Amino acid sequence: MAAIRQIDWTATMHAIAADRAKRPAGLLAARGLIAATSAKRRPLVIDGAYDKAAIMSAAIAAAKVHQARTGSTWGEALSVTLKATWALAKAARAATAH
Repeated sequence: MAAIRQIDWTATMHAIAADRAKRPAGLLAARGLIAATSAKRRPLVIDGAYDKAAIMSAAIAAAKVHQARTGSTWGEALSVTLKATWALAKAARAATAH
């Protein structure tokens, strides 16, 4: 057995890049839709706490639009819009904290 170990850096970097999380299709559009509609009608953060009912209702409303636009399954659409809604809620909470 050799005392020196060789690493194929090209293959390693390709593997690292493949492991990174890919942005789901329609995530930015869903975030914009939620910010423009649902989040303005009912705030996602109240007194520094997440309003989970508001987050879920905003995600469901956006998922219906997302599913109609992309033709994705309900699970995929809800997953994308929940990620977008939680990102907006976290940003709103951080904005109110500072």
